[in-house]
Amino acid sequence: MGTGSWGQVNCTEHEERDHLKNWACPRCSFEYLLSMRQRRQLAPWQRNHLATNGLNPDNPKVAEALAALNGKPAIYHCLSRVVNRDRVLKRPERDMFVKLMRRYEAFCQVVVWTHCVMSNHFHILVEVPAPPEDGGASWSDERLLHHLEIIYSKSKVEELRWELARLRRLKEAAAAEEFRSRYFRRMWDLSEFMKIVKQSFSQWFNRRHERRGVLWEGRFQSELVEDGHAARRVATYIDLNPVRAALVDDPKDWRWSGYGEAVSGIVAARRGLQRVVLEKAYTRTSNKRATDEATTVRQILRSYRMALFTDGKEHPRDARKNRAGIDHARVKRVLEEGGSLSEADLLSCKTRYFIDGIVIGGEGFVDHVFELIRGSLGDRRRTGARRMRRVHSKLRTLRDLQKDALVCQG
Repeated sequence: MGTGSWGQVNCTEHEERDHLKNWACPRCSFEYLLSMRQRRQLAPWQRNHLATNGLNPDNPKVAEALAALNGKPAIYHCLSRVVNRDRVLKRPERDMFVKLMRRYEAFCQVVVWTHCVMSNHFHILVEVPAPPEDGGASWSDERLLHHLEIIYSKSKVEELRWELARLRRLKEAAAAEEFRSRYFRRMWDLSEFMKIVKQSFSQWFNRRHERRGVLWEGRFQSELVEDGHAARRVATYIDLNPVRAALVDDPKDWRWSGYGEAVSGIVAARRGLQRVVLEKAYTRTSNKRATDEATTVRQILRSYRMALFTDGKEHPRDARKNRAGIDHARVKRVLEEGGSLSEADLLSCKTRYFIDGIVIGGEGFVDHVFELIRGSLGDRRRTGARRMRRVHSKLRTLRDLQKDALVCQG
């Protein structure tokens, strides 16, 4: 055991992969509380989560935080790795993963802004809308059954149609509603979306390779991302993964990514990038001008490509970190106008803040989320937003990482 900057006695085993939690250690408790289920519910402006988290909406600070976050989308950066970091995701596997991701994106009623599937891990930037207030009660039986055609065969849907009709005929209202709720519980929920994508892919992978056992390294990691500037930074970081790993020279050439799909004409991918590009924080101007500047597919791709090449510009640090960047000559050819690259240079490599920061965004955004979950952080924690060490940026995170945040991995 050793004394760390968390203020109390901490474990010294946190870098070990199979480290067991020591509940006397505040760092262990903090990571447990915010790394799994609770981190995925960091969309507390959805009032139905208040009681679960023990929050009082009449508390002035809670009320202020709810008001400030009202209407903001719940955007998450999710990451999951293959067991032992084995590089087993080849072309067929990456193709199938993207196919399943798109299928369950439509079923779960979420919006994938961008994604990237590598040889041993994947990233997804996904928006999870609040579920309807009636929980799906307004959906007719036929609408639900039609929706189930996204994930089931026609014969399976006919079986479900017969079963639901039987319950209606017998006037088993409670049983019919439970039948419907089984499927509504899988919609508008981050954990359900990630669970069904990973499980369905694992089953396909095991059948294809005649293997058994788990494929993914534990549960997925997730981080709440503020819309606007923070979301654009995370999006370009995700799409630049294959460039940094020296797999391609141009991010458009990696077809298992949001940008690669958008360039190839995939409508869902273009819709996701439109969410990124239309943010007024990106254009640093009005909502109207932001919309006018990205009203066509060509303009959307052009704007995002400028962002990618700006953020992907090679840096002297690249050689030391054994990663690649986009050479300056190519950046100049792509960018029609110059601009400050200081933040892009510093955030150009894979950053632990983009996964381990728990929440990322502007100072006000992080502070408001902090007010809603401060009970989980212990009595010693007084403030929320933390600066990103060694990075000159207006972005803030909830977690202050003690190690060098700049860690490059393929």
